[in-house]
Amino acid sequence: MQGKFIVFEGVEGAGKTTQIHHAKSWLEKTGWAERLTQASNLQEPITIITREPGGTEIGQHIRKLLLDPTISESEEITSEAELLLYAADRAQHVIQFIQPYLEAGHIVFCDRFTDSTVAYQGYGRQLDLDLITKLNDIATFGLKSDLTLWFDVDVEQGLERARGVTLKENAKGDRMEANDLAFHQRVRDGFAAIAQNSPEVVTINANQSLELVSSQVTKVLEACFSRWYPHLSNPS
Repeated sequence: MQGKFIVFEGVEGAGKTTQIHHAKSWLEKTGWAERLTQASNLQEPITIITREPGGTEIGQHIRKLLLDPTISESEEITSEAELLLYAADRAQHVIQFIQPYLEAGHIVFCDRFTDSTVAYQGYGRQLDLDLITKLNDIATFGLKSDLTLWFDVDVEQGLERARGVTLKENAKGDRMEANDLAFHQRVRDGFAAIAQNSPEVVTINANQSLELVSSQVTKVLEACFSRWYPHLSNPS
């Protein structure tokens, strides 16, 4: 049984990472995880969580380079180089990690994928969108999400959340957080444009409380899993 690829997208502080773990917990609590594991004859957990950049060992090195806030103090990464680094991370990730798990029947939850590249490097950095589309096609080998959840949050609220977490962890903010408000607003506008033109994207209002956001997510997931696996939706 082929698995499903579900992507969580959003600007800084949208809460997508928190919601990935909530979604995994929901699958387990509702019995979906157990039923899917049995149907796929898997000997390991059905749900796999990964992220971009950094979903492979090579990707972790790329992630450190891309997000390290001290890089700009010595030599700024150009927008074009940044784009190509994300593409390299994705190519490695898809072939080495995502595709094998999907072929084995797993449910793969991914924190960011191609829409982030379009939003951040296309709309945020204002690089050519056609070029980005071509690079995404090369790096994904044709892989697309079965479902993308876009967590739409007010940009200023999201940045406040993200920077609050950074302060709590006594860490430095990353390179993306450090961009100005206009950049982050362009990124949000990019996600909105993608959502408007992509049937696989479902918009989640992430300005609400954690509980209300989680409720939106589980409603979408329940509807999708019932449609994808109708023979497992009502076990006897």
